[in-house]
Order: sequence, then C-alpha cells, then structure tokens
Amino acid sequence: MAGWGRALRGVGAGIVALAAAAQTAHAETSLLNVSYDVTRELYKDINASFIADYQKKTGETVSIKQSHGASSAQALSVLQGLQADVVTMNQPNDIDLLAERGHLVPANWRTRLPDDSAPYTTTMVFLVRKGNPKHIKDWDDLAKPGVQVVIANPKTSGNGRYAYLAAWGYRKQQGATDAQALDFERALLKNVPVLDTGGRGATTTFTQRGIGDVLVTFENEVALIDTGVGAKDFEAVYPSVSLLAEPPVTIVDKVVDKRGSRKVAQAYLDYLYTPAAQEIIARHHLRPRDAGVLAKHASEFKPIKTFTVEQMFGSWQNAQAMHFADGGTFDQIVSDRK
Repeated sequence: MAGWGRALRGVGAGIVALAAAAQTAHAETSLLNVSYDVTRELYKDINASFIADYQKKTGETVSIKQSHGASSAQALSVLQGLQADVVTMNQPNDIDLLAERGHLVPANWRTRLPDDSAPYTTTMVFLVRKGNPKHIKDWDDLAKPGVQVVIANPKTSGNGRYAYLAAWGYRKQQGATDAQALDFERALLKNVPVLDTGGRGATTTFTQRGIGDVLVTFENEVALIDTGVGAKDFEAVYPSVSLLAEPPVTIVDKVVDKRGSRKVAQAYLDYLYTPAAQEIIARHHLRPRDAGVLAKHASEFKPIKTFTVEQMFGSWQNAQAMHFADGGTFDQIVSDRK
C-alpha cells in the first residue's frame, strides 16, 4: 500500500508539473499590443489574420490582447509597468521614451525593422460637416475668427502633436518666421473649444457631441467616417500640404525576454510587412509600404504634398523640446489662453 501511495503521489506531482508547464506554454504564446487611439479596428483584423497564419506555419496557438489610448499616455503606462510585448505607437518620441527613461528597448530600435520600423504611413487631413458651411479648404482657414477646430491635446496625444506640427510647418513653408508661426498656432488654438486626450476622443467630440466646424486628425480616421455610416453627415477636405506620419512599432525587449515571448512578438511585427497585412492596412485607409499593394489601392489615396518632421524641425527630439516639453511653445499658448 505504501508503494501505491508513493506511486499515486508521483502521478499527482506529474499532473501538477504538466499543468504548470501547460500554463507556462500558454503564457508564452500570448501577446499584449499597446497601441494608440485610432487603431482598434486595424489591429482587430491584423490579429485575426496573424493568428491564423502563425498557427498554419508553426502549429502554435497565439492569443493577442489590445490596449488603446492616447499615444503618449500609453507610452507612460508601459514605462510605469504595463507589460506590453509590442508597442505600436503613432510617433517615435513615445518609443524613445521607453528607451531613454525605462531602458525597455535599445536606443537603435528604429533600425530593427524596415522603413525605420514604420510599416505604413498616413497624414493629417480635415473632416468637416456636410456641405462645408465654413468653407474650410486649408490650414489658414482654421485660424479665422468664428471657426471652431477640434484637435487632440498635443501634450498627451501623438495625433494632436501631428496636427500642431503640420500647422506650424505649413506656415513655415510659406516663409513665416518662428514668431509668425507661433502667432498662427496661437490664433488656431484660440479656436479650439476642447482638447481631448486622444484622437478617438476628438473624433467623438466632433461627430457625436456635435462640437466644432472641423476635425483635424489622421487620414485613416477621416476616411473611416467619410466612407462609413457618417458619410451623409460629413466630408473630407485635403489641405494643400500636410505632415507625413510614420507610426513606428517595436518589441519591448525587457518584457519579451522576461515572458519568453520574443519569437512570437518578432513574428507578429514581421507580419505587418507581409502582403497580407499590408492589404489589411490599405483597407483601413492607411498607406502601405508595399509598392504593389499601394499601387492596387492608389485610387483610394488622394495625392497630397507632405513634409516630414525631420525636414521641418530637424528631428522629433527637436520638435519635442521646442514645442511640447514643459515651458515649450504649446505651454506658452495654453498659458496665454487662461
């Protein structure tokens, strides 16, 4: 009987060990993608496609969870401990923060994937109410008296930063000095009734709360409304020039190494550059990097002249320090409004 008892205890221990191993295996095949506000629908479709593709190739089952919010707020959450295996942000500063202050990713994270680790591009355009009653056509119109402009808060949102920098760059391209560009931003922001923390919140303010004459946001967000259920109430307006947005992605090294999820996380980000994922990206009104996929959808993307942050401001670090750091131009404008 003692022998049976020892055998049963051995079997029980084996079952516990197998269960623990199964739990570990399950944990190693789950991912958390921490992303910005307006990519919910995009990654819902990409996740389903990747999961099917990865299982077909490896026989392994993967689960992917999403977290969405204002880009800079999301980056701060990861810095403060949110266990993101990958981050898919809308501007490089939010990933640089993880490298510089958290040492969660290496400083050269941009070099690890093609196109500076940005698998697609977009730009900033306008959404107006049907018929465009305020006759808004370009950035100058946003600074006119009597026009209400809805943008996200540049202090918390990459979406808001792109809008702010696009307006500044527009004025500079017209030969304005920095002082004149600052005056232009001051007039524009005087027309902003509310600064939502993220891009999707700004969209809700404009489309559902009925506030504002024009929404400034990413092209894909405008297209989602202009071609969807809101098409009867709104229309897109493309300015003469805008800022090129190159939303970057990276694995979070400290997290994937701790969780043992590096292989799956890397495969997930590599998948974003495949024709299948690039097709999904195009269907969500984001401009794919794949030349063949972009050519296939060329008629869906209106030509627009763009400039980059690097061309206009030298670097994202320069833009951050001048405009959005404490005491920068944005803080000066907000202080003047009080």
